[in-house]
Amino acid sequence: MFFASCVSCMMVASLVVSAPAVAQSAAPLETASSLAPAAASGAHAASAAGATGATSVTGGDTAGSAENADNTASLDSAFDARQKVLDQRTEENNYRYAVAEHDCYSTFFVNHCLNKARDSMRSAQADIRKEQLALDGEQRVQRARQRDEQAALKRAQDEASAPQRAADDARNAQAYEDKQRQHQLDQAQRAAEAPQRNANAQSYQQKLQQHALDQAQRGVSPSQAAANQQAYDQKQGDFQRKLDEARQQGAQKAQERVEKQQTFEKKQADAAQHKADVEARQKQAAEKAEQKRQDQLKQQQELEEQQKQQQQQQ
Repeated sequence: MFFASCVSCMMVASLVVSAPAVAQSAAPLETASSLAPAAASGAHAASAAGATGATSVTGGDTAGSAENADNTASLDSAFDARQKVLDQRTEENNYRYAVAEHDCYSTFFVNHCLNKARDSMRSAQADIRKEQLALDGEQRVQRARQRDEQAALKRAQDEASAPQRAADDARNAQAYEDKQRQHQLDQAQRAAEAPQRNANAQSYQQKLQQHALDQAQRGVSPSQAAANQQAYDQKQGDFQRKLDEARQQGAQKAQERVEKQQTFEKKQADAAQHKADVEARQKQAAEKAEQKRQDQLKQQQELEEQQKQQQQQQ
């Protein structure tokens, strides 16, 4: 029995020793939570300024869009910081309740002590819940504002490109009408040239007949004339085949040159995009590191001020 009581005393003593550390860690959290509304108001002001800048930049000003992106990033970082503070306060509240619950079992009025600790925990939990709901509402408003800004920017871009699209549609319609008229002219010209082609075909047949008569008069037999014609046709066929092969090779080489040019341009575009992505990630990392350093410096200053105040009070 004595051993059990000694063990319980040692556990209570260890919890009492750790309590100041909990209080010290809770103090910066309370200070950060008190500063959260100020940061939220500053974030609202920054978002309002960014929204006003976005509405004034309808013509596609890149500086305004970059400023809006910076404001959005700052708001997101502020929301993350406030969420971390609320999470830490929740953990601290749960820990304090666990310590109080453990201490209550060493008192005489256990149930009264437990109810009191539970009420204190629920009160702090209600405050945290209230701030969490406010934070969630601000985040929803921010997301809705971002969607509205993106929709407005998209509408502005569509309106800005509407004259160009209309001009392109009109140019395409005009080109189509020109092609249709040219096709009709070509058909009319072919119809007008049909009698001349028929006359040319008849003249060619007459020449062939006259050529056959001339060969007969010169003593060339029909079989020899057919052989000569076949040899001539073969030569013409060989020449046409070589000409087609040369044209095909030229077209293939031209296609290869086009594909090589496209591959080169794609590599150049990919390299430029990769470079832009790397620079953007480096810039974002530098901004996050700077923000983290400023937050740490601010917390250090607040901690030093609290320590100075405690020393002055002592």
